[in-house]
Amino acid sequence: MISRRALLRTGVVAGVAGTAGVVGLETGVIPGRGRVHEALGLMGPDGVVPDVPAGPVVSGRFNSLGRRTTVGYSIIYPAGHQPSDPLPVVLVLHGRGGDHTSAVRDLGIDRYLTAAVQAGSPPFALATVDGGSDSYWHRRVTAEDPGFMLDQEFLPLLANRGLDTARYGVLGWSMGGYGALLFAGRPGSRAVAVGALSPAVWRDYKDVAPGAFDSREDFENNQLFGRPAGLQDVAVRIDCGRDDPFASAAADLRTELRAAGGQQAGAHTQGYWRRMLPAQLAFLGGRLRS
Repeated sequence: MISRRALLRTGVVAGVAGTAGVVGLETGVIPGRGRVHEALGLMGPDGVVPDVPAGPVVSGRFNSLGRRTTVGYSIIYPAGHQPSDPLPVVLVLHGRGGDHTSAVRDLGIDRYLTAAVQAGSPPFALATVDGGSDSYWHRRVTAEDPGFMLDQEFLPLLANRGLDTARYGVLGWSMGGYGALLFAGRPGSRAVAVGALSPAVWRDYKDVAPGAFDSREDFENNQLFGRPAGLQDVAVRIDCGRDDPFASAAADLRTELRAAGGQQAGAHTQGYWRRMLPAQLAFLGGRLRS
């Protein structure tokens, strides 16, 4: 007879290969406790993409001085709105290994946006752009600077397309969650709200994922802890699953910033991010019009 422990061990190995792959890519850490919690049904349900129409998506490419390459982008509108509508905008920053298509392809964010507006959120657009597969959305030793690209190139492009960029929101997950918080806190930022899902944040340089920063000095220069003043005029929401490798640091940062959000059942997975998208989009949409 196979023991319960053996069954759990076997079930965990077979049942969370996909989860481990995502976590390994995003964090460099394969969870242990999270595997057990998933086997026991303690992770919470995966988010289900709403069964609503998707709105128009306008995609294109531009030569970026900040990224030192040609980058792709997509602008996502809620159903019932057109690309000519002067909507406010939320910048969407992808996670490690992603690109501007990830938000729709992996999360179904186009339909979540329509659902948010149907639920009463003031209409807004989402704009996502290639930030580099492992740039961590900050200036690197190579002189690649995704923050410059967002501020000096992408936001003007959005304004030229008729979107209202006088004040904007920022949303990101994992690497992009860290990037969203970092960008919203830049001097001169016009961000009024930022939402971070499972942000890739570390307190100590010794713990960072390989390639996230160029050096200890780079880590310190782009640290979020200890610098709440940069986000003092920005509404912040941080959500992170309790079995996420970033859960402890995210909770500490949420407390330091007095941010909304919380720690829910879940791990560093697309299913968790989809589950939390309705709350994040409602948070951002409400503050864009307030």
